[in-house]
Amino acid sequence: MSYTEIYILLENIGAVLSNWWWVPLPFLLWKPFLFFYKFWREEIWDNAQKSIILEIKLPKEIEKPIRAMEHVLVGIHAAIYQPPDWWEKWIDGQYQTGVSFEIASIDGNVHFYVKALVSYREAIEASIYAQYPEAEISEAEDYTKYVPQNIPNKDWDLWGGDYFMLVDDHYPIKTYPQFETEMEKDDKKKVDPIATLMESMDKVVPGTQLWVQISGEPWAESNLSAWVKEGQKLRDKIARRPDEEVKTKSIIREGAEILITGKVGEEKKEERELIPPEMKLTPGEREILSAIEKKLTKPCFKTNIRFIWLGKRDVWFKPNFRLAFAYFNGYNTVNLNSIYPFGGTLTKIHKSWFLPYNYLKPRRQYLRCRRLFRNYVRRWSANFPKKSPGRTQFIMNTEEIASLFHFPSKGAAPAPSVGRIESKRGGGPSILPTD
Repeated sequence: MSYTEIYILLENIGAVLSNWWWVPLPFLLWKPFLFFYKFWREEIWDNAQKSIILEIKLPKEIEKPIRAMEHVLVGIHAAIYQPPDWWEKWIDGQYQTGVSFEIASIDGNVHFYVKALVSYREAIEASIYAQYPEAEISEAEDYTKYVPQNIPNKDWDLWGGDYFMLVDDHYPIKTYPQFETEMEKDDKKKVDPIATLMESMDKVVPGTQLWVQISGEPWAESNLSAWVKEGQKLRDKIARRPDEEVKTKSIIREGAEILITGKVGEEKKEERELIPPEMKLTPGEREILSAIEKKLTKPCFKTNIRFIWLGKRDVWFKPNFRLAFAYFNGYNTVNLNSIYPFGGTLTKIHKSWFLPYNYLKPRRQYLRCRRLFRNYVRRWSANFPKKSPGRTQFIMNTEEIASLFHFPSKGAAPAPSVGRIESKRGGGPSILPTD
């Protein structure tokens, strides 16, 4: 090819590119465009919503088992599950909202909070009063607003992180049926891991605070169905069941094999074992199989768990962040699942082998603290604005969340920092006028 031909070829290619360069752009940019468009519509809709924080004051005596809290969560799940239709999703910007269950020790005083949209208030109160009629629920101010919003600064510091599940979230963590004995009448003999958190929060001194946040969003029906199918496949794999999907050959493929090999395909005889695979499971495998099946049968939330230990620098003792670690470790198991702090969100920066990179450690730690504090205050997930679950978002059912967040009895959690009301809540006399 001569130089003239090469020149003409390049000139034609340049002319095509200059006139048709925009053709591949819609195929490359349609996903980013939809993401930003949807985010824009959701932000407008979210700004029009009003949230409320409800504080639950515990009665002096709680006779209900932890199972009662699971019924509360089932009711809340049904009340807030409102998946948007096509118009609401893409035009109005509506999305499936969630609810946040929070426990905070402020200067050593423990508080139980629930944050949700104002429109869900009556449903949440009804669900709680149905199981805990002697509790007292009142609207409260957001406790996160009473500290400087630019933490960490010269006067305040913090430490914290988000949690993640160690293995597949189809495996459950340790739940209340494994440590609660309803037949035990004496509360002092009952074992409750949340007592560890109550005792830890009792150690919080004035000027410091410990926050624990468990936020959950009802898992959409389409996503839940796919998640359940994945769990069923995992169950069948553990049970060593044969794959039910029978791969059949097409007529053309069978004809080609006969022409090439000259052999007519013979029907394979089914090999049946005398002992079914289910009977070969070990006791540990049966326990795992039962736990997975049990988790698949209950309502699920897309969950995010985090904690923050913060305070004034003159009284804040950083190693006390381990107070939260001790609480969550009570729900970990070796054979099923565990929740651990996620290194990507922990406010601890590990040193790198590349020494110049270590000079950025203070700045990286500051930005990570700011992001964690912002996500907690705004009740955002660690992978916001993405909606799909990340490492720090996982599926938990009502039994698991009830094990983490419930109202402990005074006998099981005798920490004096847990505020309790002395009088019982009762209705007014029936003879009072209604007009």
